[in-house]
Amino acid sequence: MKIITDYLVIGAGIVGISVAREIKIRNPNASISILEKEPDVGLHSSGRNSSVLHSGIYYPSNSLKAKVCSQGAVEMKDYHREHKIPLNECGKILVTTNQYDAPQIDTLLNRAKESNIPVEELNEQDLRRLEPEVRSFNGRGIYIPSTSVGSSQEVIKSLRKEIEGMGVSICFNSKIIGINPTYKQVDLADGSIYSYGHAINAAGLYADEIAHQFGVGYQYTLLPFKGIYWRLDPDSGFNLKHLVYPVPDLRVPFLGVHTTTSVEGVTYLGPTAVPAFSRENYHGIKGVKLNEFFPIASNLTKQFIANKDGFRRLAWQEGSRYIKPRFLAAAKNILPRLKMQRLLPSNKVGIRAQMLDIETGRMVNDFLVESGENSTHIINAISPAWTSAFSFARYIYDNHITKQEKKI
Repeated sequence: MKIITDYLVIGAGIVGISVAREIKIRNPNASISILEKEPDVGLHSSGRNSSVLHSGIYYPSNSLKAKVCSQGAVEMKDYHREHKIPLNECGKILVTTNQYDAPQIDTLLNRAKESNIPVEELNEQDLRRLEPEVRSFNGRGIYIPSTSVGSSQEVIKSLRKEIEGMGVSICFNSKIIGINPTYKQVDLADGSIYSYGHAINAAGLYADEIAHQFGVGYQYTLLPFKGIYWRLDPDSGFNLKHLVYPVPDLRVPFLGVHTTTSVEGVTYLGPTAVPAFSRENYHGIKGVKLNEFFPIASNLTKQFIANKDGFRRLAWQEGSRYIKPRFLAAAKNILPRLKMQRLLPSNKVGIRAQMLDIETGRMVNDFLVESGENSTHIINAISPAWTSAFSFARYIYDNHITKQEKKI
């Protein structure tokens, strides 16, 4: 069976669905098909993230993340309200955990100013007033009132219903076995052939593989990291009113062990940034594939030896947090009264679709979108992709999809 479609989106995560939605809003008469290898939407990063709506304070003002995050958060909050999806507008507190964090605090305050993000610098008395259980290494902190927690799973379910109502077709359990950019054709294992006018690669954990089949982005490859969480015992005596984060190491794209209170009232601690040895290696050795394991292990080894951006320290630090006592030690940096028995097991785990630039030997910290022939490739769409989804989709449409089409 041959299906002809104006736009073919690969991947039904938050970014793929948001791009399809944006295209349909701009072009109501266009035909749009989405290919998704799973039986439902958002079963990987989009449905496994923390659901935190970030402010954008972490990102340099000239970065793509900074340009789309703050506005994206506003729009995602509005979407929650409009569709009556629970939203916890709790705000976030950042605290120092070691002697190296003081300059990072100043950098974050400058970034907030450059990006017009409302923040409040905190001293020890302020911290004690806002969160009595929280401690800062040098008494300094930052309060970000705009940070909220929503529900990524409810949002993506709502978006699925919305775009299907607009006429977008989602083909589930779609296994791609061949891509021919010259003939603008994608072949599926069930014998279906999709002929497209423009293809959008939003394949998340597989975005690099799909891009390579289109002849794009050969210098990028996935270097996945597993985020593991623990639950805070509801009888622990902690009554946290805000999200509490350590000041992050801004050289790497990870935020450290922090607290997140879900809209259901469950407080999680995490995540780790433990290397994953396959694209869907969520638990133990489950999901490990040898054809993925060896190149990932090789790249991790190279990163460890080169030690760019403090990777060796990061690897030791995060790898050790797989062990509960080491995880507890990291959590106690922000909650010193926390006890081992108050950390309860959690099935919450996700894998970060982190791309590595093979040419520079560095992890890609910003969003990365590249154009191919009649195609657009969202190669690196890590956090805050969920926060930024709507504004990011507009950026992709305006700066990649339409620019290519104008050339035709």
